Formats: sequence, C-alpha cells, structure tokens
Amino acid sequence: MDRLHQLFSTKKKDILNIYFTAGYPQLDATGKIILALEKAGVDLIEIGMPYSDPLADGPTIQESGQVALENGMTLPLLFEQIEQVRKESSVPLIMMGYFNQVMQYGEEAFLRKCKAVGVDGLILPDMPLDVYEKDYKALFEDIGMNIVFLITPQTSEERILKIDALSRGFIYMVSNSSITGAKTGISETQLAYFNRINQMQLNNPRLIGFGISNNETFRTACTYASGAIIGSAFIRALAKGNDLNETIASFVSMVKNETVLK
Repeated sequence: MDRLHQLFSTKKKDILNIYFTAGYPQLDATGKIILALEKAGVDLIEIGMPYSDPLADGPTIQESGQVALENGMTLPLLFEQIEQVRKESSVPLIMMGYFNQVMQYGEEAFLRKCKAVGVDGLILPDMPLDVYEKDYKALFEDIGMNIVFLITPQTSEERILKIDALSRGFIYMVSNSSITGAKTGISETQLAYFNRINQMQLNNPRLIGFGISNNETFRTACTYASGAIIGSAFIRALAKGNDLNETIASFVSMVKNETVLK
C-alpha cells in the first residue's frame, strides 16, 4: 500500500492537506517547508509546480508561482529537491500543476520520474477526464501513480460518479466556483452542496479545498469530508513570516487548535 492510501486507510477524519508553491519564497525552500509541515503534524502535502499560465489559481498563488519562476524553479530542479527530502520525510506528497507541463516533459518520463523520487500522486485540473481514461489511465496504473480529480458545485452527478470510478487516492472537492483564495467563509449554499455529495456515498474519500483558511473553515470542512486543503492562506503566511519554521508551526497550530496567528 502506498503512502497516500495508507493515510486514508488509517485516518478517516480531520486530514489536513497544505499546498505550497515549489521555489517560493526562496528557491531552496521546498525541502525545508515539507519537513517543517510534516513536523507540525500536517497529514498530506501538495506541491505546486509553478506555471506561467495558471487557470484555477487566484492572485496569491499566481504571484507565488511568478516569484518561484523568477527564482529559477524548474521541474528537473523540483524533482531533485523532492528526491533529497524523501531521505528524511515519509509524508505523502502530491504534485499539482497543469497537463501542459507534463506534456512538455514527456508524459511517461514525467510519471516515471515522479514515482522514482517519491511523489505519491498528481492533480492536473486541466486534464480532460475522457483523455485520461482513453490515453493515460493504463500508464498511470502501470507505473502506480495516483491521480486526483476535482469536482465543483456545478459538476453533474454522472460526471461525479465517473470521477469517483477513475480517481486513485481521493477526490478534490472544490467548495465553490471561484478561483483559489477568493473566499474565506463557507455559505449555506456550500453546505447544501457538501450534504448532496455526502448522500451520494462515493467510494473515494474527499478533501474540501478553496476558501479554507482557518480553524473554523477547517473544522466545518472536516464535518462534511475526510479533511481539507489549505493553499492561499498558507502562502500569505509564508509571505509575512520571517522565520520559516516558526511561521509554519504557528500556522498549522492556528488551523488545528484555534490559536491566534501572530
């Protein structure tokens, strides 16, 4: 059993997944952030592959990606950094980016490199579901690489069931139809959406993302799913903090324990 499935088989609730952009705020910060997040008790880490033309990212993550690219972050360097940190870290790692990046690297070469350095899964929001099923599903399964798909309040029940059948790991449940970081609370409309998905009794665990930023929204998300994903709020914390380890420990504590973030 791989690290991702091991996590979901042993922990059913309150899973905290933190997203950050590789190469931000400094080029060499990737490994340090992973180790600090793991030490702080984060269950799953999502590493953003900075890209010049992001589709779903809000201004906070877009800006972090631009800084990372200016710092010199590349996919080959990111793979090196993950390979190095894997010598010390056992936390599940997911890479999130865009299918164009994978195609430019070479699809099979990219997947095999992910597996070799210790990546546990991929989130590629712009990969069409039918293209994955027709052209890449067998390759993912042969290499043993997990794939995570997204659903939104507008996703049809038929497509949700298809995503549930094709997902390997968990389902990324987008809380609203906006970009990342655009909202900070959870509305009654969103709660109705969460309940509707719960009633479908899907096979895969779900993590709720977009708009999760503090203990209140984290706890609400955990009531309706296996856990939550936090990205923009963490990036903002990194931008403000001076000491990386202290900033990360404080942020994770705030999310989990209702402490006030300094």
